[in-house]
Amino acid sequence: MTISKERKAELTAEFGKNAQDTGNPKVQVAIATERIRELTEHMKSHPKDFHTRRGLLMIVGRRRRLLSYIKKNDIVEYRELIAKLGIRDNIQ
Repeated sequence: MTISKERKAELTAEFGKNAQDTGNPKVQVAIATERIRELTEHMKSHPKDFHTRRGLLMIVGRRRRLLSYIKKNDIVEYRELIAKLGIRDNIQ
């Protein structure tokens, strides 16, 4: 249920400043979004998997905190990121 190294490298190259920029909040949000999508598909076929549900909720919370940090520091970058990832703007 983890994303492959190749996919993580693609996301890092796309959202980071360079290919090794994994600490960038935009890269972390992109990777978290990819994991959320995979776990959501898993939960559709395994509705009673409560351990995965907890992990999913923790990843969603982490992504929410990272998005609020990005929004607080650069609103234009935040809007571009959520548009590119296709997620809703629900950060206060």
